[in-house]
Amino acid sequence: MAVDLLLDKAREYIPEERLRVISEAYAFAESAHHGQVRLSGEAFIEHPVQTALFLADLRLDASALAAALLHDVVEDCDVQSEDLEKRFGPEISKLVDGVTKLTQTELVSSDQSQDLRSSTTDSPSQAATLRKMLMAMAEDIRVVLIKLADRLHNMRTLDAQPEDRRIAIAQETLDIYAPLAHRLGIWEIKWSLEDLSFQHLDPVAYRECANLINGKRAEREEYIEKVLGILRAELDRAGIAAEVTGRPKHLYSLHKKIQSYAKQSKEVGEIYDLFALRILANEVQDCYAALGVVHTLWHPLPGQFDDYIANPKDNLYQSLHTTILCEDACPVEVQVRTHDMHQVAEYGVAAHWLYKEGSTSDERFEEKMTWLRQLLEWQRDVSGAEEFVESFKTDVFQSQVFVYTPKGDLKELPAGSTPLDFAYRIHTDVGHSCIGAKVNGKLVSLHYQLQNGDTVLIMTSKTVKGPSLDWLNPNLGNIKTTSAREKIRQWFNRQERKINIERGQDLLRKQLRRLSVRPEDVEVARLMKFDSTDELFAALGNGTVSVSRLASGLASQDVGPEQVEERAVPVSTYGPASGIEVLGVGDLLTRIASCCAPIYGDEIIGYITRSRGVTVHRRTCSNIVAETEVERLVPVAWGKTQHLYPVRIQIEAYDRVGLLRDITSLVSDEGVNIASCVSEERDDVSVVTLTVYINGTDQLNLLFSKLEGVKGVTSVSRARP
Repeated sequence: MAVDLLLDKAREYIPEERLRVISEAYAFAESAHHGQVRLSGEAFIEHPVQTALFLADLRLDASALAAALLHDVVEDCDVQSEDLEKRFGPEISKLVDGVTKLTQTELVSSDQSQDLRSSTTDSPSQAATLRKMLMAMAEDIRVVLIKLADRLHNMRTLDAQPEDRRIAIAQETLDIYAPLAHRLGIWEIKWSLEDLSFQHLDPVAYRECANLINGKRAEREEYIEKVLGILRAELDRAGIAAEVTGRPKHLYSLHKKIQSYAKQSKEVGEIYDLFALRILANEVQDCYAALGVVHTLWHPLPGQFDDYIANPKDNLYQSLHTTILCEDACPVEVQVRTHDMHQVAEYGVAAHWLYKEGSTSDERFEEKMTWLRQLLEWQRDVSGAEEFVESFKTDVFQSQVFVYTPKGDLKELPAGSTPLDFAYRIHTDVGHSCIGAKVNGKLVSLHYQLQNGDTVLIMTSKTVKGPSLDWLNPNLGNIKTTSAREKIRQWFNRQERKINIERGQDLLRKQLRRLSVRPEDVEVARLMKFDSTDELFAALGNGTVSVSRLASGLASQDVGPEQVEERAVPVSTYGPASGIEVLGVGDLLTRIASCCAPIYGDEIIGYITRSRGVTVHRRTCSNIVAETEVERLVPVAWGKTQHLYPVRIQIEAYDRVGLLRDITSLVSDEGVNIASCVSEERDDVSVVTLTVYINGTDQLNLLFSKLEGVKGVTSVSRARP
């Protein structure tokens, strides 16, 4: 039985007395899931057992394994969290509750109605999932490890799902779970999730990559054995005890390599490094000695060496990386690390587990998890759901570049980051006061893209008041990370709040004059659903609330039957110019016949012309009665009626020749009918009062804006009848 295999694995590192809780959890889960079957046809209990088995490979503690066995009982069975707490205690119950909450906030649902082949990381629900994962990691990282193992088994049985669900789940896995495993340093889960997602998202490319590796297998294995033989012999001669193996590239990694080569106009056949050599030594000094042997045997390629032993990555990863020009001039990547470092590289945070039986807190582990504290800080900085998700995509889940401060501290940034991103990563105030940067002792532009190993010095000024607005211009490329961009936006929002409030106040006064209404500011704020007048003014000033939205809100409280007189006129669903609907046909050009000039209410019929659409005649028109080509006659009807409202507009302008012509021409061009026009002189100012028929506040507001653009016009407002 699978549970026996689980207990055997756990027995290797868990005390015998703690195995009992695992057996009890299995019995409880088996009873709760009794009779339940997965879409793949297997008994449901198989899923939590497989989840726990993988966590046993990571050597998680008994509580985590028990929680893995129980992680679906609250979600899928008639079991409450209180029941688990009574039976297994608060620790296991809390772990199960954390996994359940993550499952409930997952993006993928059966009624998801978006393009499933596109990225699923742009919605508020995705932000909710990420935020909950953040909090779960901060509180107890075992919750996320259980969730990753759960997702891994689900991906291995994904074939049972319908196609749309397969694509959606695979895309979410590639967008969120695989990068999360990478950031936690769990390579074993990362590459498995990537390859499984790749298989479902692009099966054609997946098969091509598999064929590429399999097609060169014999040749590659022969080459590997040749190189390994040479290297092992040299290490033995140097007295270095080390394990040397060849590691093939994973399929998704190869796919990304092919895409990279295509961008460089390289052929697939030029990809030689389909594998890497890995040297596992006993001690750190042996790693550097082995590296010396490698560089003595083969020529290292310039710029391809990284020392992650002296400067570990934030996810705990340590190794020496170099690329050499090996036998037959083939480039080969070589990784050198100790056996302990290899455990960390494969299993990440799980290799430095905080909850091993009888152990105390690992201070070094806490120090290395600085990126998690950064995530929690960014969560507070970034308010909107879309910005939060984008910060993950750019600041957390993309490829990283490692650079140094002048004091030698290592900083990790997304690939493509600039000195400004570096400045804001150091401290917000350093970013705000940045006036330049030196990289490796040389002045560089602020849009310079940082490279691995760069030493960055940020130059600041005490007189600089804050960031430049140009830094937010995406075309200039000064900022890469969302966290830095958000800090700059927040600065401008704070600094410009007063200006925005003044600007918004002016806009409101102007709009009130336009509509000739005089509500109190507090009443307008309440109408627009703002807590205070300052909030409304600021939103108007920074463009969050548009003037048209304000006009619609004000007008909805203002225009009524006691203030305006309705005038019903015909307006067509299809042909706005003529108000005619050609029955049974789509949008056709229509025009009124000049011979009989039908008006609304007349019985009409359409005549299909050869070049000018449909001409509408009265049924009694002599031309229609005498028509012999009856197949060119089509039934037509007057379109739907739309209510137009008479509105008086008062325009004040400096008097000039052609003013009245320009005003009336503009109104006509907007398709607005002028019922009357009165012009008079008042102290060298021309006052034009128009009565026009408009269909609503949107059209009225647009007309106001257009009239204000007429040369010489100083004000436009709505006059009471």
